[in-house]
Amino acid sequence: MSAQTLALVYTALSALPGVMHAAVSLGAPVGRYTVGGRFPGRLPPAWRAMALVQLGLLLAMSCAVLDRGGALALDLPPFVFWLALAMTGLTTIANNISPSRPERLLWGPVTLGMTIAAIGVATGGILQ
Repeated sequence: MSAQTLALVYTALSALPGVMHAAVSLGAPVGRYTVGGRFPGRLPPAWRAMALVQLGLLLAMSCAVLDRGGALALDLPPFVFWLALAMTGLTTIANNISPSRPERLLWGPVTLGMTIAAIGVATGGILQ
């Protein structure tokens, strides 16, 4: 796959937790799928506000990956992509060691796919 295709895959995958963070911020009772399942229903207001911050980070990370992959021309400095890749990797680890089984089962594979796609973008694409 080309780096551009992998950047689009990353962005498509990041839309999944993005939709969840948007829903959480609006009060959807899906707390067991985030923050380690600490709040099984609706998150408290401060945590719902943090979901909006996470949504913004996902958007920024997607823009960095799209820029690096050549799918979006933002001319960002290279460190922005590497920061997005590092954050994606750390998110993958956090989701896969979460005490919440639903969070591990749902977001573990999604963020792993995001990490693999971002690594593919970093290397200029794979299987070309």
